[in-house]
Amino acid sequence: MTSVITGDLIDSRKQKSKDWVEGLKKILSSFGDSPLEWEIYRGDEFQIEIKNPEDALLSAILIKAHLKAIKLDARMGIGFGDKTHEAEKISESNGTAFINSGEVFETLKKQKVTLAMRTGDAATDEKINLMLQLALTFMDNWPAPSAEFTAIAIENPGLSQEELAPKLGIKRAAVSRRQKRAQFDLIMNLDRYYRKQINNL
Repeated sequence: MTSVITGDLIDSRKQKSKDWVEGLKKILSSFGDSPLEWEIYRGDEFQIEIKNPEDALLSAILIKAHLKAIKLDARMGIGFGDKTHEAEKISESNGTAFINSGEVFETLKKQKVTLAMRTGDAATDEKINLMLQLALTFMDNWPAPSAEFTAIAIENPGLSQEELAPKLGIKRAAVSRRQKRAQFDLIMNLDRYYRKQINNL
């Protein structure tokens, strides 16, 4: 099983592309090589393969946090399944992971949500997507400092608050406040629950 994130930037046309293209490329480059493992196409759409499905949710949250830190946001659909055709470009690869990702992505505008997933198991999808809708009530409204904290904390899971402070350019006492404002502990609890559900599929 593999997982695929299909996404697009929200309101990208309201900004000059040079203001966000490099930022998005920098964020996605940490996921591997382009265009084999990730690709930006049709201007503001992107696709990424996350080979370990357990990492898919935290990867999507990380992308969202990085974008919110530069005052952008994205809609993302996460799909799970197999990969039956590997092309030189990820946008030309195929399999149920790609189909599920594309199909759930197409429903996001209608559902008025920015993140949802399709595993192929309806009961699992219902539970996780409801939890995601609740989490999006604060993630969609992260101010830039909360988003920046979330991105740096996800990328440095072993660091204490004291060690995170210099990376954020703030005092240690302020790290705890940012962690609370970002609802970071809740995000990590959601990720742990999600990983258990994916393991049980």
